[in-house]
Amino acid sequence: MIPIQIASSLSDTPEPVPDLAHYMRAGTLQFQALPPLALYVHLPWCLKKCPYCDFNSHEMRAAELPEQPYLNALMADLEAALPLIWGRSVQTVFIGGGTPSLFSPQAIDQLISGIRACLKLAANAEITLEANPGTFEKDRFKAFHSAGVTRLSVGVQSFHDDFLTTLGRVHNRAQALDALAEAATVFDTFNLDLMYALPGQTLAMLQADVATALSFAPKHLSVYHLTIEPNTLFAKHPPATVDDDLAADMLDEITALTAAAGLQRYEVSAYAQTGHACQHNLNYWQFGDYLGIGAGAHSKLSFAHRVVRQVRLRDPARYMVHAVAGNAVAQSFEVKRDELPFEFMLNALRLADGFDLSLFPERTGLPLSKVQAAIEQALQQGLLQRQGSQVKPSVRGFDFLNDLQALFLPSSV
Repeated sequence: MIPIQIASSLSDTPEPVPDLAHYMRAGTLQFQALPPLALYVHLPWCLKKCPYCDFNSHEMRAAELPEQPYLNALMADLEAALPLIWGRSVQTVFIGGGTPSLFSPQAIDQLISGIRACLKLAANAEITLEANPGTFEKDRFKAFHSAGVTRLSVGVQSFHDDFLTTLGRVHNRAQALDALAEAATVFDTFNLDLMYALPGQTLAMLQADVATALSFAPKHLSVYHLTIEPNTLFAKHPPATVDDDLAADMLDEITALTAAAGLQRYEVSAYAQTGHACQHNLNYWQFGDYLGIGAGAHSKLSFAHRVVRQVRLRDPARYMVHAVAGNAVAQSFEVKRDELPFEFMLNALRLADGFDLSLFPERTGLPLSKVQAAIEQALQQGLLQRQGSQVKPSVRGFDFLNDLQALFLPSSV
């Protein structure tokens, strides 16, 4: 579960990172306090690149993983970034990929121990690890839990073997069932990922997938519409996807089935029991800060008068060389003042409960007046609802979320 990123054209050449004094100089934004801070760690390898995936992932057999060199690079990367977050407490850690569960439990233990040694983690900090049923071995999830992982996110996508083949997944239905059975035993909170609107999928097939997922009583379920992303195999060879009406019926069915099982839709693609929403992703959607380390990882960091984004080198081999040398950043830039309203709304309006209006100046350093006219327009169009200081997407706003978010583009506010 990686946040939507906004960046100019990316390069894979390291660039000098300004020092803290440069970021602390006077500017046009005014933060009274800095947002909560999270840590994202990217482990970029997979057994196989899925045809729909546009993440920075690279095929490699588990036996060939450069575990120790990569862990060394991650720690060097983190240590080089410490001056930018000095004194700040880290609320959550998310280890994503790629397929992080390719790494051994011993490597994950070393990684989490290294993070704890460098950073001040909040008490009971949520530490999430993404896992693939194709990397599952008995007791492996138990070992990840012992290493310090508190929340597992299992990428199942479907329980139908034909769909798993179409999606290029390396696991089958039986492996998914075995992995989830252990996840449900080991972790109090685990997330299960599904996809819908798959080529050839019927409403009945979707219902069967959701029913199987809910049979494991997950306290969190993420369900994503299959989309064709640029620069993927599916973009070059598009599969036949379901029509929009059927996809809408599928989403309605997902929402109904999950509600009956005690899961509420709290974000566009996420359903959870009360108290089990993904805290790391909530920080993204509430426009919190995050430091990203690892090949291709993104960061968003706030300072007293500006918001800065960074991108690490994408190629794992180049990343490891340059991270150890202290220069793993490929791109660093300040978010323009006029772009902040759209960036904020791109995230916050994904939440079913929306946000309190006071959150906008808190997280952007801008006055609420910057978006007041666009909010009024959205209310008039029936895309937003307001109760006191709380605004949230209406049912229509959720259905036409792109239209709602577009009201806050730089040319509109």
